[in-house]
Amino acid sequence: MIRDQQVLDVFLNTVRRFVSSKAIPMEAHVEQHDEVPPELVQHMRDNGFFGWSIPEAYGGAGLSTEELALAAFELSQCSVAFRARVGTNTGIGSEGIVADGTDAQKQRYLPRLASGEWTASLAVTEPEAGSEATHVLTSAQRDGDSYILNGQKCYITNAPIADVFTVTARTEPGSQGAKGVSAFIVERNTPGLSVGAPYRKMGQAGSPVSAVYFDNCRVPAANLIGGVEGNGFKTVMKTLNKQRIHLAALSTGPAIRMLQMAIEHTSSRVQFGQPVANMQLVQAMIADCQTEIYAARSMILETARKRDRGEDVVLEASMCKYYATEMCGRVADRCVQMFGGAGYIADHSAIERWYRDVRLFRLYEGTSQIHQLNIAKHVLAAHR
Repeated sequence: MIRDQQVLDVFLNTVRRFVSSKAIPMEAHVEQHDEVPPELVQHMRDNGFFGWSIPEAYGGAGLSTEELALAAFELSQCSVAFRARVGTNTGIGSEGIVADGTDAQKQRYLPRLASGEWTASLAVTEPEAGSEATHVLTSAQRDGDSYILNGQKCYITNAPIADVFTVTARTEPGSQGAKGVSAFIVERNTPGLSVGAPYRKMGQAGSPVSAVYFDNCRVPAANLIGGVEGNGFKTVMKTLNKQRIHLAALSTGPAIRMLQMAIEHTSSRVQFGQPVANMQLVQAMIADCQTEIYAARSMILETARKRDRGEDVVLEASMCKYYATEMCGRVADRCVQMFGGAGYIADHSAIERWYRDVRLFRLYEGTSQIHQLNIAKHVLAAHR
């Protein structure tokens, strides 16, 4: 639900100007140095980028799901690192606290996350708990007014720079599946918490990812999200249902950017006495890309509006994530093809970087195959 179209238009124009005038000119720097320049991080703080989805009562912009998706379409048209730098605060790193946190938890953490003073991270994935997210081995044992956490998480976005983590751990020994899983807020300086070195990755330079370790890590009982044990998996699913819409939008912006790059290249590249864009088989790829981008954008906005109306969007959010991320991969492949040999050479074009960067979209927050199973499960259940 859009509250004020004029205000929203001004806001989206601000994001577009940041992308075109500040972020895109620094993309090569981010790739080379594997970090977003501190001055641009500060610019994003100063302009409220970290607080888009955090309620206004806690210093955020309080964007609706639809408004957040529209902003994501814009921000994700520059290097993935820029949206990843703010993305955990506007999504998975804060949403669990927004959805289920106690008043005290919201008061302590959300203003710091909204301002960008602190960077958030969601630590769910484990060596044995990826697609099977309920197979949590990290334990949390109650000890007086604290919990003692032991275990490890892996592939955690922004872990090397995070100030606070939302962590799932099993509070009921011997329990299975989602039962007995709780969610905790763990600050970086908590004794017993350590972060591994950043992984070497296929792409997404400037977006650090690493493991997180808990060795008799003592966490105050007051940091149990919602103050109730056993609700951690429900909290994570609330977070992911919204984030899957968000991620679908963040996968559509790169497709828009890549297609624009391919159109510019094929319009200026001359072969057989004419621009490559005049050739019908190239036009077919352009048409396929544009059609799929339109389809993704349409289903994302429809699902966002449905969520804003308070309706159940578990199925639709899964379909959005599945379709948009797979679409982005297809667009990336076609765009490299339209560049020809230049598309494979980093010295000649940035399209090869985009091709590597967007590959991750089909893996995190539920692989495409997990979403296929989830979609089919809901469709078959409705049929019965």
